[in-house]
Amino acid sequence: MVSTNTAEAEENSQWLSQEAFDRLSAELEQLKGPGRQEVVDRIASAREEGDLKENGGYHAAKEEQGKIEARIAYLSHLLDHARVGGTPPDDGVVEPGMLVKAKVAGREMEFLFGNREVAGDTELSVYSDASPMGEAINGAKEGDQVSYAAPNGSDITVEILSARPYAG
Repeated sequence: MVSTNTAEAEENSQWLSQEAFDRLSAELEQLKGPGRQEVVDRIASAREEGDLKENGGYHAAKEEQGKIEARIAYLSHLLDHARVGGTPPDDGVVEPGMLVKAKVAGREMEFLFGNREVAGDTELSVYSDASPMGEAINGAKEGDQVSYAAPNGSDITVEILSARPYAG
């Protein structure tokens, strides 16, 4: 008998804005349809050229196929388990979907808190709520100081300067 743990499912899901969910859904459909077919056609064409051992086009197409299949698997899992929601409230509390300004180990920085896919093609740094720093700052408010253990074992202090909804 399989037991469904709602809290565990919530913990393993990622927050996505509706815009990010729609964009990623469209990308997934493109990859599963025309994207996948294009690579299959390139593999078939390269296969017709003969000896596969020294066929650069064939090996490149097979590598591309692997990348597409990995992206399809990642997007399928992400979208199947995503918590899709509107913009979080502008209440200064750090939660997924917030643009956070913080002083981290004495250095001021700004980043999106949540999933990399929400930021799209922007140059914005992203910190996951599942990262050590993310776990420490999740739920913190402007003015709060929290600390977390870095992978090297040192304690890092984070002061939340501001947290505003990310407008994309």
